[in-house]
Amino acid sequence: MSAPVGVQRPPAEVRYADELARLRDTDRGERPPGWALSLQAARTFVLGDERAGVSAKFVGDPSLIDRALVALATSRGLMLVGEPGTAKSLLSELLAAAVSGDSTLTIQGGAATTEDQIKYSWNYALLVADGPSPRSLVPAPLLRGMAEGRVVRFEEITRCPLEVQDCLLSPLSDRVLSVPELSGSDAMVFAREGFNIIATANTRDRGVNEMSAALKRRFNFETVFPIPDLATELDLVEAEAGALLRRSGVTVPPRRDVLEVLVTTFRELRAGTTGRGEPADRLSAVMSTAEAVSVAHAVGLRAWFLRGDAGTPADIVPCLAGTAAKDDAEDLARLRRYLEQRVPRHAGAHWKAFHDARHLLPG
Repeated sequence: MSAPVGVQRPPAEVRYADELARLRDTDRGERPPGWALSLQAARTFVLGDERAGVSAKFVGDPSLIDRALVALATSRGLMLVGEPGTAKSLLSELLAAAVSGDSTLTIQGGAATTEDQIKYSWNYALLVADGPSPRSLVPAPLLRGMAEGRVVRFEEITRCPLEVQDCLLSPLSDRVLSVPELSGSDAMVFAREGFNIIATANTRDRGVNEMSAALKRRFNFETVFPIPDLATELDLVEAEAGALLRRSGVTVPPRRDVLEVLVTTFRELRAGTTGRGEPADRLSAVMSTAEAVSVAHAVGLRAWFLRGDAGTPADIVPCLAGTAAKDDAEDLARLRRYLEQRVPRHAGAHWKAFHDARHLLPG
């Protein structure tokens, strides 16, 4: 299966269709009922295996993947929690693609999310003409996932009102969804083998719409932590930014020394301390790996389309402003102090160029 022409980001099962097909053909492991792959093959799909020609797609603790897959094989849902930008959504997409071969049954949580968007709605023309019937029913991701035996992804579940979240209680506990407008056997949708739910929630949203104790009991909670070491994060940012730049028409790869400055800056502003243990202002904005990839992408685009080169440390400064000044106006001042006071303590010509460009910070 090839990606449709012009689609910016096809789903995982399309992007990695060849790998999934190869894993299915060679998979000799025992598969849980309704799964497209065994646990071993699903683990390989997420973490990669050079010998099998499967790329690594998630950087993190392999035991997290093991626990997540085991949770999905049980009757409990999987809840991925963590700081913003720690690839929770990517992991849920990869897991759904591996287990079901389809990651598109997705509910995007928010203040305006309703039960209709989660369970089902109606074709009102048919509803008026024929009354409630299976023909006039419009299935939403939860009903489809149960009827087809697939994994449903619920993004940012704690952004939803509590009463909307709790519509998951019966599907997760009794594995059944009631459709009271219909009668007979059509009034109940029973989950087929393979159905489960992967939900995600940001720790920064904790308390916005805290999940009920009843719903929490129906999930296994797993925390997705930031990448612990610089080298691993740098490799990931280089790979992801390079892929984004190629899709954007940039024919030169990002410079490693520029990315090293960028990733180190993100790590120090995220932790509130430098690599030498000196205190630094910690920003209230999210300085995640995902944000670092976005800034690296912007740096490459700025350099290529304005000058025709791969970018310099000076390009980082103006591209950082939009990341740093999202939540708190004081963050821009904190970033300026970092550029003036902490950056000069780093050795190397690329750090000096970064410091010399501090005047490019707006404000």
